[in-house]
Amino acid sequence: VFRAKGGCKRRAGGKARFRVPGVAVGLGEQVGMATAGMDDAELREAQREYLDFLDDEEDQGVYQSKVRTMISDNQYRLIVNFNDLRRKNEKRASRLLSSAFEELVAFQRALKDFVASVDATYSKQYEEFYIGLEGSFGSKHVTPRTLTSRFLGCIVCVEGIVTKCSLVRPKIVRSVHYCPATKKTIERRYTDLTSLEAFPSSTVYPTKDEENNPLETEYGLSTYKDHQTITIQEMPEKAPAGQLPRSVDVILDDDLVDMVKPGDRVQVIGTFRCLPGKKGGYTSGTFRTILIACHVKQMNKEAQPMFLASDVPKIKRFSKSHSKDIFDQLARSLAPSIHGHEYIKKAILCLLLGGVEKVLENGSRLRGDINVLLIGDPSVAKSQLLRYVLCTAPRAIATTGRGSSGVGLTAAVTTDQETGERCLEAGAMVLADRGVVCIDEFDKMSDIDRTAIHEVMEQGHVTITKAGIQAQLNARCSILAAANPVYGRYDQYKTPMENIGLQDSLLSRFDLLFIVLDQMDPEQDREISDHVLRMHRYRGAGEQDGDVMPLGSSVERLATEDPGLAEEDEQELQVYEKHNDLLHGPKRRKEKTVSVEFMRKYINFAKMLKPVLTEEAAAFIAKSYSELRTQEQVNSDVARTCPITARTLETLIRLATAHAKARMCKTIDEVDAKAALDLVQFAYFKKVLEKEKKRKKQTRDDADQETDDEAEQETDTRQKKRRKTQPSDQTATEGESYDPYDFSDTEEEMPEVQARTPKSPDPSQATETKTKLAETRLKEFKAALLEVFRSTHAQSVGLKTLMKSINQDRPKPFSSSEVKEALEQMQDDNQIMMSDDIIFLI
Repeated sequence: VFRAKGGCKRRAGGKARFRVPGVAVGLGEQVGMATAGMDDAELREAQREYLDFLDDEEDQGVYQSKVRTMISDNQYRLIVNFNDLRRKNEKRASRLLSSAFEELVAFQRALKDFVASVDATYSKQYEEFYIGLEGSFGSKHVTPRTLTSRFLGCIVCVEGIVTKCSLVRPKIVRSVHYCPATKKTIERRYTDLTSLEAFPSSTVYPTKDEENNPLETEYGLSTYKDHQTITIQEMPEKAPAGQLPRSVDVILDDDLVDMVKPGDRVQVIGTFRCLPGKKGGYTSGTFRTILIACHVKQMNKEAQPMFLASDVPKIKRFSKSHSKDIFDQLARSLAPSIHGHEYIKKAILCLLLGGVEKVLENGSRLRGDINVLLIGDPSVAKSQLLRYVLCTAPRAIATTGRGSSGVGLTAAVTTDQETGERCLEAGAMVLADRGVVCIDEFDKMSDIDRTAIHEVMEQGHVTITKAGIQAQLNARCSILAAANPVYGRYDQYKTPMENIGLQDSLLSRFDLLFIVLDQMDPEQDREISDHVLRMHRYRGAGEQDGDVMPLGSSVERLATEDPGLAEEDEQELQVYEKHNDLLHGPKRRKEKTVSVEFMRKYINFAKMLKPVLTEEAAAFIAKSYSELRTQEQVNSDVARTCPITARTLETLIRLATAHAKARMCKTIDEVDAKAALDLVQFAYFKKVLEKEKKRKKQTRDDADQETDDEAEQETDTRQKKRRKTQPSDQTATEGESYDPYDFSDTEEEMPEVQARTPKSPDPSQATETKTKLAETRLKEFKAALLEVFRSTHAQSVGLKTLMKSINQDRPKPFSSSEVKEALEQMQDDNQIMMSDDIIFLI
């Protein structure tokens, strides 16, 4: 046996073998050892055929232009569609699928030759050029479960979910060593089982040359490549029922690293190969299999929709033609399968559009993200609204209250399995940077986890100081949360704050808080039931009514490109959906519904605008804010859903900005400010007023029960005892006819509140005709009476003392008839009580 060109090569197992050109000597060829199963003549022939395929100037010049684009983009990986190769050279295509290693080496050499012919200097910049494949792979399109031993050495397309990504590390390709004694330079190349070369080289790093002279490594001249390992798990919906999903390891090199993150749905095209496992110097019978990727394709919906040339004029035309009601039109088209919730849909539209973020010179940031919280009874479509946002928003991440911890939402410090180093893993809010986080069952979260999101909601970043890691991660996301009240259902007889059960510090960070009630209204229930039944009767296009689905009808897609999606992209963008009586209802023929695709593009387009606040809008917002604050103080009997703080002022600005964006306007006008105020008024006060009415309507049996129900009004116990012990027939009749405890707890505001909610007069006095006292005189008398009570520091005062005190230093004194009439009116309104010429303050 003589030495050939291949020379004496040592195998990984340690045994020597010899090669003669064209003759294989040894223990049988292993699948995947590249040039071993293919002699030089065959390799050259394959290389020539691949070069002919790439040089397609006479045909259509597709790949020639692709190579030129690759050179201009400074890339070194060319994506080849497998269908093109199959159409042009079927023999090569089938050989490439079945014996991937030898063929890919030839294909990549052909690419390097072709690049050299186009641009000779560029081909010298990179050691190697790579081929990535896409297209339809037929039986080679598999999942991690169906990836079996018969695919070893073949090119396969595996689809699944990325569950784990290692850190990106450099791997040495070529090391250069300099010997100071001999003044010579030695070069050494390294290959392992993850590369396409025939045999793995020795992994020993040279430190001395043949004459035992020490070597110095020239790190600047050595070349390295990036290396990363990811794990792909089969998709849960494709795994057989009741079985655990399988996974496969994928090796990514060079430009493929960091293309995916955990949670992405991907298709990986690559060569399937086995690595022998050595134990004590011997190769064991079981092998670890890996997939060496040549192309990774994401299956997730793209973050940015593709805009065609005809889309932008359509969007502009739509905004001009609906200049008056565009905000309402878009809000109506949001989640059309959900009935009602007009204001909530407007709020969600504002959330999707967002305000304008400002970073001031001193580095402080004013957020532009809008946060919305929905609290309400079960079955009012809260989760469905969240689902719609998940489908519409460009980047949205869904979590639930119990299923997420504080570190899961922000960031966690984990230990890398390979090296044992500490590293940061981003949580849901960091991953949703510049997007939306939808948190369902928000009330089920523990308080410790809930406080983790305080910083994100206002500052827009996560600060981590753990395990020696100090980092600040961006998390500029909007939050849409849905929660149930404390008692499961909303209790009408408790204040909204008691029902919500969250701290003010968290509630003030939500721009809008909606209380959604499931109210019994026959008309409304009729409309909802009609709407839901129509949804259930709806059939998709091409689906017959009452048609039985044939067995095995779920067709699997065995290509990297979905032909259906390609057709959709080519179709013209439809502004309105075609009217369907079942989907949209027969009554809404005149109301057009904007299509989801147009809505997505419109929102993306509108988000780019940065409207500026005008002076009129600024003045209106300032006035509205001060009114909201005073409204909160004056109407103390009207409970609020959310604390009104300085953040409410920023809320008004953000909502007005979002409204201006919806109108495609560059300035924020008074119209926008009014629309923002409408939303805030509805979210802060609307439900409470209804609750108050219902509480007043309820009849109560006796005085003890009344005191229990109205315990929150904090009346003095001494007053109650004194009222109960009054020996008067009048108090008995009053107790039977109406509620004696329904009054404002603050004396100063009592006149205003009671003026708004007058009680029905006593039946015994209803027949008497009496002249009404003038409103202004009554107000003057009430103010004077309160002053008398305050100065005497007593709960009761005599009539004579009262007359003397209120007419002192008064230019227009009260007559005794006026005083009597005013006292009777106040007694009717349950503000005072008279007995034996003594006035008692209630």
